[in-house]
Amino acid sequence: MDIKVGVLSLQGAFKEHIKKIKECRAGAIEIKFPEQLKCIDGLIIPGGESTTIKRLIKEYKFKKALDKFYKEGKPIFGTCAGLVLMSRNIEGEGKGMGYIDINVRRNAYGRQIDSFEEMVRINFNQISKDKKFRAVFIRAPKILSMGKGVKVIAKINGDPVLVRCRNVIAGTFHPELTDDLRVHKYFLSMIKNFKGVD
Repeated sequence: MDIKVGVLSLQGAFKEHIKKIKECRAGAIEIKFPEQLKCIDGLIIPGGESTTIKRLIKEYKFKKALDKFYKEGKPIFGTCAGLVLMSRNIEGEGKGMGYIDINVRRNAYGRQIDSFEEMVRINFNQISKDKKFRAVFIRAPKILSMGKGVKVIAKINGDPVLVRCRNVIAGTFHPELTDDLRVHKYFLSMIKNFKGVD
């Protein structure tokens, strides 16, 4: 059974995510209109400018279709701005979409000039001893607090940087900017489990 992954393509690093999904040998579709969500098995909300993406979600009337997609239990992966948009609360700005029970601070690590890379240990199954992942942080948000159901997959200096709750996975860094496909492959495994395919 073919897997079709949509990447919200209103603004931001959507082309890079599409490239990585294709490298994982899965189908990738640019999502520019709400009705396209009916045709995909999982959705990536990419990094970019969260306030711009939020405005375009409203302008193109995506919110109702996104809420339906989430409530159906289909997997969603948000990176950087995508994490901010999906959060329960954004410090100083109010509520996010509430798809994952985290409180966040936008641009917590500084401006573009303060971007950095860090080698992080990613524990998808809590016992993984794989090599570390080169995580790229660009105007990265910070997770300030989490609900009880949120599982930490990776952290730096004690701060969670990749988390999951049920059908949602969210990261403060940009896995699409490296050659390492492990995070995207993990997301694909979430989709396969949801669809009940190997």
